Amino acid sequence: MDVVTHMQTFVAVVRCGNFSEAARQLGVVPSVVAKRVSQLEAELKSKLFDRTTRRVALTEAGEKLHAKASSVVAQFEELLGSVEGDEAALGGHLKIMAPTSLTMMQLGAVFSEFLRLHPGITMQIALEDRSANPAEGGFDLSISGRAASYEGVVDIPLRPVKPLLCAAPSYLRAQPAIEHPRELPDCACLVFSATGTTWAFQSNRGTLSVDVHARLLADDNQTLLQAAVAGLGLALLPTYIALDAIAAGQLEVVLPDFAPQENWFKAYVPRRRMKVSRVAALLKHLQEAWPLDA
Repeated sequence: MDVVTHMQTFVAVVRCGNFSEAARQLGVVPSVVAKRVSQLEAELKSKLFDRTTRRVALTEAGEKLHAKASSVVAQFEELLGSVEGDEAALGGHLKIMAPTSLTMMQLGAVFSEFLRLHPGITMQIALEDRSANPAEGGFDLSISGRAASYEGVVDIPLRPVKPLLCAAPSYLRAQPAIEHPRELPDCACLVFSATGTTWAFQSNRGTLSVDVHARLLADDNQTLLQAAVAGLGLALLPTYIALDAIAAGQLEVVLPDFAPQENWFKAYVPRRRMKVSRVAALLKHLQEAWPLDA
């Protein structure tokens, strides 16, 4: 029996609460997870889980094992990452997850320059606009502007996201002048689903939050940009999305005295990958080479 693999499987089942999700995270089928748990129980001569159709619960013996095994598995995985970091140098493969529009407009060039600088590295980029745990998909690093927290994953701030409240001149001409964020609930708003319908603004009196009504709700800022340019309503867009349309006169900044609240693009890195040299090198490159106009 491979003790380390079986312990990693046991810890994964406890973390996930069922065999199916643990199998998905480990990249195996559920029957393999069940077999490993059964073998571990046979080796220890103790039942580790009480099983139901949907969930598993630790027995007393399982609780005792997990109290020790979780830290041992974490230390082993950290050791693997450290050894790989020492030996792999700047060769090997990187598996990255990043938002679609951001990659197409900015990060694609940053990643390409990194690969040019390090010819021994290969890279796979998965375009994903939802928030997702990079450890579950075997990713070395994910980039997201959506606030999240995952067990065993470190988040590293990279760039502030500076939104602009924008609308097409045609929309603004057809409406009464907008002079304060409190008036936004009466406007047609184009909403990024990750931001939601509560929009926050900074003024000399502090933070002001307003609940807006979404005429259009979308997961992609490019879709919202096109709708805003078409005159369908007000959109809260990242600077890098809106800047060209503003420069072309297709959009105008609304309520310039009330700055929309900033968010951050962050890198999410599984803790055990932090010491891998190529991951550390990519993080450094992102911090130095990524344009500031986000």
